Amino acid sequence: MERKPDAESDVDRRARDVEAQMTDDERFSLIVSVMGVNTVNPVRDPRIPEGVPMSAGYTPGIPRLGVPSLLMSDASLGVTNPGYRRGDTATALPSGIALGATFDPAMAAASGALVGREARSRGFNVQLAGGVNLARDPRNGRNFEYLSEDPLLTATLAAESIRAIQGEGVISTIKHYSLNCNETNRHWLDAIIDPVAHRESDLLAFEIAIERAQPGSVMTGYNKVNGEYAGGNRILIEDVLKGAWRYPGWVMSDWGATLDWEFANAGLDQESGAQMDVLMWKSEAFTDKLRAAHADGRLTPERLSEMVRRILRSMFAVGVDAWDEADRTGTADAAVHSGAAGAPDAAEHDAIALETARRGIVVLANDGILPLATEPGALVAVIGGYAQLGVPAGTGSSAVTPAGGFAAVVPIGGAGVMGPSRNLYLHPSSPLTELKRLLPEASVDFDPGMNAAEAALLAARADVAIVFAIRPEGESYDLADLSLPWGQGELIERVAAANANTIVVLETGNAVDMPWRDRVRAIVEAWYPGQAGGRAIAEVLTGAVEPSGRLPITFPASLDQTPRPELPGLGTPWGTPTTIRYDEGAEVGHRWFAKTGQRALFPFGHGLSYTSFDYEDLEVDGGTTITASFTVVNTGGRPGADVPQVYLTDAPDGPRLRLLGFERLHLEPGESRRVTIVAEPRVLARYDADAGAWRMLGGRHEVAVGQNAEDHVLSAAAELDGRTFGA
Repeated sequence: MERKPDAESDVDRRARDVEAQMTDDERFSLIVSVMGVNTVNPVRDPRIPEGVPMSAGYTPGIPRLGVPSLLMSDASLGVTNPGYRRGDTATALPSGIALGATFDPAMAAASGALVGREARSRGFNVQLAGGVNLARDPRNGRNFEYLSEDPLLTATLAAESIRAIQGEGVISTIKHYSLNCNETNRHWLDAIIDPVAHRESDLLAFEIAIERAQPGSVMTGYNKVNGEYAGGNRILIEDVLKGAWRYPGWVMSDWGATLDWEFANAGLDQESGAQMDVLMWKSEAFTDKLRAAHADGRLTPERLSEMVRRILRSMFAVGVDAWDEADRTGTADAAVHSGAAGAPDAAEHDAIALETARRGIVVLANDGILPLATEPGALVAVIGGYAQLGVPAGTGSSAVTPAGGFAAVVPIGGAGVMGPSRNLYLHPSSPLTELKRLLPEASVDFDPGMNAAEAALLAARADVAIVFAIRPEGESYDLADLSLPWGQGELIERVAAANANTIVVLETGNAVDMPWRDRVRAIVEAWYPGQAGGRAIAEVLTGAVEPSGRLPITFPASLDQTPRPELPGLGTPWGTPTTIRYDEGAEVGHRWFAKTGQRALFPFGHGLSYTSFDYEDLEVDGGTTITASFTVVNTGGRPGADVPQVYLTDAPDGPRLRLLGFERLHLEPGESRRVTIVAEPRVLARYDADAGAWRMLGGRHEVAVGQNAEDHVLSAAAELDGRTFGA
């Protein structure tokens, strides 16, 4: 399918003009970033000038041409700076999967703007944010950083977050391109997938988010995709990203993921954290080796110029070159928002973290015990999970140190380069303290849950027992199974046997095995809820806040229900070549369960409220896409938020489950509201590799409205026009 070239924009012309004035030394300086000093990289790189603050990545500017230096920080869950600047803190947001559970684009935008403001106030002008890898496997240690298993939900939230970060004049990446869906031996992992299925799933999330938000940079993954490393994968970078999608920004590697200078000829524009490549692969790729390739013609002048122009274009498009000196040095009086001077408002940002946690908490099961209604003098037993100290965070590069520091850091350790940084981090927001505050007439007592028999003694004399169960998950390792560590499964069993009114609060980044499910009265998934998480949990348990989170991932009854009950490479030594075949293709998560006819433990989109909702009067129109209109009614006695979801259930080529859209809305008791959802056409279509385009099948398409992917309330059908579109 022939495509006409885009007209050159003002930022394109400016990038071209500035690049043309550069020397080759200046060009080569822009295509490498180096890490600041930290525990992994203890020696200061001489390429970082004195007085420049340490960061995850530094690229020198060219003052004579108005080109600023780039200072990069991780940003999945807030502005991180692990080990680079002593005492540096930031707002610790809930995990990405908690944001995914909000199903709330406005919340994603608010958290993105927060990250942009805080980054700018610290002098960081590139945020390594925008994690959109789909949750293909419930053992992936990094799922907590990402948003969901669904490409539309993921893209919708990621686009809002990226757009808001860049609205503050800070470049955002989108990552990790692509199929970085498991952490086991990730540097040696070959992810095998059918290319068409890839376009209809993981790449679709990237495509929609990039189209809507135009992130300044795309970060590639560590893994191979169909035999070629992501950072040197010409099909992914040149053919799809820069070709079919016409992406104008620059492509950077992940840290320690540039194995060869030839990645430049495959489309990679910048080597990131060059010292990590020395650690991993014994040399840097884009310095001496790339210069030598340029000198003898293996890297053409035109390709080098393109690499530089793409970086410049994003700088100018986002406006990092327009920062004043206060911004660049990260001083407290930096202009951080809409040109207004002043440091970020810590109270406002804490409120955003709190509201995200509130909206992301999912009530999975409840037989009526929630919200808690205790009699004066009632004894509430709070057990386990370090609830007396705080709430857990995921481990790895996403960990954010909150103001005042962590409540505790418990070293765990592990194999590989990331092993020393594997810790249990606890944010100082104590659920125990918050429950005491919200239940002033009750007696709230605590047991650490270290010994199940001791915990059962407290539970036996309590009116209600609340067990907090945690599981540390993080970068560079996958879970062996879905069980709770440290005997917490037995703890729940013993407490439930001692007290019929047992509630379980889970703080995890993935699904959990629940052999005890039928022996407890309520189950709440709180994820890693950030610096205000303890308060949010207590508010939901007591009914001070209505629960409204919905599962962004499917909770299987067991790993036997998943595409890979046995995870290839699990347990092999660090550095072992591993191949994972994602043979489920585009049928990820709830799509897989629908295709295989299985019922989940808790399905995608599931979440209970303290009120009830009904859906009425579905009307569906077709043509070029599906438009579904219906009425949502709060039929209960309490105000609450609902997230109705529209799914494709059948198409001319057979049954197929696809999330077509959703809307989050708040209703008072008895209130009703008409909702209209227009489906993203690519979710309805199939990708046609021969045509190099999306193909909409003409004919009857059936859709359903429900509160989750399995339980549909209304259904209807519409005729769609057959057509080919996009690329």
